[in-house]
Amino acid sequence: MGLRSERGPILGSVMISIALVAIDTTILATAVPAIVADLGGFTQFPWMFSAFLLAQAVTVPIYGKLADVVGRKPLMLAGIGLFVLGSLLCAVAWSMSALIAARAVQGLGAGAIQPTGMTIMGDIYSVAERAVAQAYVASVWAMSAVVGPTLGGLFSEHLSWRWIFWINLPLGAAAAWMLHRRFTESEASTARRRTAGERPRLDVLGAVVVAVAAGLLLLGLLEGGIRWSWSSGTSIAIFAGAAVLALALVGVERRAADPVLPGWLFRDRVLNAATLGAFVVGALTLGVTSYVPVYAQTVLGADAVTAGLAVAALAIGWPIAASTAGRFYVRRGFRPLLLVGSCFAVLGAGILALVGPGSSVLVLAAGSLILGLGLGYVASPSIVAAQSAVDWDRRGVVTGANMFSRSVGSAVGVAIFGAIANGIVTSRMGPGPVDLESLPADVLHPALHAVFLAVAGTAALLVLAWVVMPRRTEPAGS
Repeated sequence: MGLRSERGPILGSVMISIALVAIDTTILATAVPAIVADLGGFTQFPWMFSAFLLAQAVTVPIYGKLADVVGRKPLMLAGIGLFVLGSLLCAVAWSMSALIAARAVQGLGAGAIQPTGMTIMGDIYSVAERAVAQAYVASVWAMSAVVGPTLGGLFSEHLSWRWIFWINLPLGAAAAWMLHRRFTESEASTARRRTAGERPRLDVLGAVVVAVAAGLLLLGLLEGGIRWSWSSGTSIAIFAGAAVLALALVGVERRAADPVLPGWLFRDRVLNAATLGAFVVGALTLGVTSYVPVYAQTVLGADAVTAGLAVAALAIGWPIAASTAGRFYVRRGFRPLLLVGSCFAVLGAGILALVGPGSSVLVLAAGSLILGLGLGYVASPSIVAAQSAVDWDRRGVVTGANMFSRSVGSAVGVAIFGAIANGIVTSRMGPGPVDLESLPADVLHPALHAVFLAVAGTAALLVLAWVVMPRRTEPAGS
C-alpha cells in the first residue's frame, strides 16, 4: 500500500498530480498583492480564482465519462499536460487578462486530474485498500492547505510570484513520467472493452450542454451578491438560463447512445447517498475554511499564523479519519460509517456555533478538528462506495459525478453562508460594500455566529446520506 510497494509509483504520480491542483487553489491567495503590483488589473484579480474553479468544475463530469470511454491513462496524461501548459502560460503572463485566461487552461487540466486520479485509485486497489489510498490523497490536501499560502508568500517576497507556476513544470513532468512508465491498463479494462474496429461514442451535444449549464449555475452562485445583487436582472437571467439548459439536458441525454450523465446515476441509492454526502461536504468545507480564520483574527484577536492553525485542524482530522475508515466499512458496511461521520460533523459544527468573543482559539481548533474527522468519515468512504457499486466501465462516470457534486456544494455553501453574513452586517451597518476583515468585532461576531449555526444545520443534512444509503451494499467490481 505504501509508496515503496509495487503500486507505489502510480500512487506517487497521482499524489503529485493532485498536489499540483491542491496547492494551486491556496498558493495564490498570499501572492495577490505582488501580482497586482506587477500586472495591474486590481478589479479583475478575483477572476484568477473564479476562472480556474469554473473551468475545473464544469469539466469534471465530462472527463469522468471520457475516463470510461478512452481509458484512464491517456486522459490523466492529457490532464497533466493541460495543467503544465496552463502553468507555463501563467508564468509568462504579460497582463491580468492573460493570467486569467491561462488560469482557465490550468482549470481544464485540473478537471481531468482529479476524477481520473481517483478513478485510477479505484482500479488498482481493492475495496478494503481504497480507504488507506484515499488517506494518502487526503493528506496531500491537508499539507497543501498549510504549505500553499506559505510558499506563495515566500515566492512573492524573495523570488517572484511567477515561480508559483514555474515550479509546476518539473513536478508535472515527473508525475507524467511515472504514470507513463508504471501504469498499464489491463486488456480486460480497456475503454468499455470495445470490439475490434468499434469507435468510442462521444456524446458531444450532451457534454456541451452539461458544461454550459453547470458554468452558468456556478457563475451565478460564485458572483451573485458580489458583482451583482441576487435580485438583479443579470442574476435572474443566469439562473434561468441554467434551469432551461438543465431541462434540455434531460431530453438530450435520453436520445444519446452513450450519455455523459446517464439516467442510472440518479436511480441508484448508493450513488444518490454518495452524491448527497459529497454535496454537503463541499458546502461545509468552504464554510469552515472561509470564516474560521476571519473569526479567530477579528473577534478573538489571534494573529494570522494562529488563525491558520485553527482552520488547519480540519485538514488534520480529515486524513486521520480517512485512513481509519477502511477497517470500519469492510467489517460493518458503509451505512454505519456515514452515521458516525455525521455525528462527528454535527458535534464539531456545534462546538463552532458555541464559540463567543471570550472563547479560546483552541475551541475553534477543536471544533474544526472534530468536524474534519466527520468529513473524513463521509467523503472518502462515499467515493469508495460509489466506485464499488458499479463495474469498471462506469467507475469514471460515478467518480466524476461525485466530485462535481462536491464542487456545486462548495459554490452553494459560498453563496448561502456569504448571504447570511452580509445580510446581518447590512442590517447593522447599512447598505454598501462589505469587507468582513475590517469590521468591528461587535458587528462581525453575530454575523459569523449565524454562519456557524448554518454550518451546524448543514452538517445535520449528512444524516440524509445515511438514510438514503442501503443497509447492504454489494460491490459490483472491487
